[in-house]
Amino acid sequence: MFSVDIILAFITASTLLAFAPGPDNIFVLTQSAMNGPRAGILITLGLCTGLIVHTLAVAAGVAAIFQVSAMAFTALKVVGAAYLLYLAWGAFRADAQAIDTENGRRLSNAAFYRRGIIMNITNPKVAIFFLAFLPQFTHPETANVSLQVFALGAVFMLVSLLCFSLIAMLSGALSQLLRRSPEAQTRLNRLAGGVFAILAVKLVTSER
Repeated sequence: MFSVDIILAFITASTLLAFAPGPDNIFVLTQSAMNGPRAGILITLGLCTGLIVHTLAVAAGVAAIFQVSAMAFTALKVVGAAYLLYLAWGAFRADAQAIDTENGRRLSNAAFYRRGIIMNITNPKVAIFFLAFLPQFTHPETANVSLQVFALGAVFMLVSLLCFSLIAMLSGALSQLLRRSPEAQTRLNRLAGGVFAILAVKLVTSER
């Protein structure tokens, strides 16, 4: 279906994109630093699950709707920005002892996983990016385009999983040090809240 050259080029491009500063990897980095590498990896799994949705959308042509419909694009990005602001508010309010809690309850694995999914699927730019990026590596004359999109989406998810997990492990190591310093924890909470707020503003003001 794909030549070795095409696959290598796609993996290289996907790796560079995974490490380039963006909402998803910054989200993994801050959450891992706040809550440990386990949280970061669970969020990464959620983000990759969201990529499945975007891959299906591209294969089905649904992502094109966000490219041509200003209302659909705006509605989804407002939802995503609202969720980021919700996380920012929680981070600003959190004290040093509640670094990985929500409403007084310790966050479960499922809660971190859900954060990743919501973060990814409420960003319409991911769908548009997939719509613009994946087809560049397809060849209609060699195989069904939808199957090629599924295959490329799977490779992109694997690359993202590996790259984001590495980010989670490296930044998550900081959480052990931060837990020994309540003051550092509080500052990190405020910093994370600021990052979430900035990402929300960036998302809601983004253009197609």
